[in-house]
Amino acid sequence: MESVAKIYIRAKPFLAVTLLQSIYAGMEIIFKFALNQGMSQHVVIVYRYAVATAVTAPFAIVLDRKVRPKLTFSVFAKIFFLGLLEPVIDQSLYYTGMKYTTATFASAMCNILPAFAFLMAWICGLEKVSIRRLHSQAKILGTIVTVGGAMVMTLFSGPTLKLPWTNRNTHQESTKAANEQDHIKGGLMVIAGSACWSGFIILQAITLRSYPAELSLTVLICLMGTLENTILALVIEWGNPTAWSIHMDTKLLAALYGGIVATGIAYWLQGAIIKERGPIFVTATGPLTMVLVAIMGSFILAEMTSLGRVIGAVVIVGGLYLVVWGKSKDGHEHLITSTSDVDKAAAEAVVPTTAQHMATTNHAITLTTTTSSNQDQIVVIDHHPSEKSSL
Repeated sequence: MESVAKIYIRAKPFLAVTLLQSIYAGMEIIFKFALNQGMSQHVVIVYRYAVATAVTAPFAIVLDRKVRPKLTFSVFAKIFFLGLLEPVIDQSLYYTGMKYTTATFASAMCNILPAFAFLMAWICGLEKVSIRRLHSQAKILGTIVTVGGAMVMTLFSGPTLKLPWTNRNTHQESTKAANEQDHIKGGLMVIAGSACWSGFIILQAITLRSYPAELSLTVLICLMGTLENTILALVIEWGNPTAWSIHMDTKLLAALYGGIVATGIAYWLQGAIIKERGPIFVTATGPLTMVLVAIMGSFILAEMTSLGRVIGAVVIVGGLYLVVWGKSKDGHEHLITSTSDVDKAAAEAVVPTTAQHMATTNHAITLTTTTSSNQDQIVVIDHHPSEKSSL
């Protein structure tokens, strides 16, 4: 019995992270299926963030009651732009891009986020880079490789890779045609969304300096995102009241799954993994979501992929691991040389360690001292030695 218990203890983090990435992959598939059924991505984002706000608010009220600072106008203005960058612009671009392409394509493109976040942090002076050091060279090279992989995925298709179980599915032809017609537009939208998400990460790291109540900040961003997305959805869906109707269908499933499972459960699960194994462990398994989405997408959605997109995805993952490796060495060096916890948090918290692109709320739970949705996830810094998901 003792040996079995030891095996379980060693395997527990791997089982937990597999479950976590499966949750994120499930959200991608559910949202894509709902989009294929004609769901308005703008409306479902409103419902998702409304559910996420309702789910996380009670925890913030209780857990942050002793540490929640006063909400000043300056902090409120930052929260306004945080809600605009990720819940509104990024999520709208991401799911619209997914609508034009496939869940697999969008999930693979999300792996460019750490490189974008590193680049923006470097430009803003929040990330220290020494060209002579190997780990800095790895981050720069990884960024270049990741962007190159994204371009390959967007611009190069190549021969279609046929899978036996999709050959007879009648849905595949329409999906394939949509990909050939709109994959460039969809790819550019996902890339633009990732750039907004990176800007969100930078601004959130800055906001946390003056408003260090991470969970409360997450709730406020979700609430602001709900309000702003509601205005956007009302404008876009003006004259189409049926877009807001809720039935026992995929729209309801997408809203509940995104708000409860991909936010509430994923929040707790990812936090537990990071505390035990650190953020790099979560980051290194990020591409597992892409693999799971590709497998489930081929079965459930009959999605077909091409050789060019597979090559591009492999290149993106290679660049991702270069950035992650460089960041891990950089973090180790900070632990040895840093004399200020505040400076260390500011320098490290801006580069996400998880490649999964879920909603702001998902990432709000996944950020800590070195870090960032939609996925479908808001980046929150934990100010503990082990951080949470995103670079």
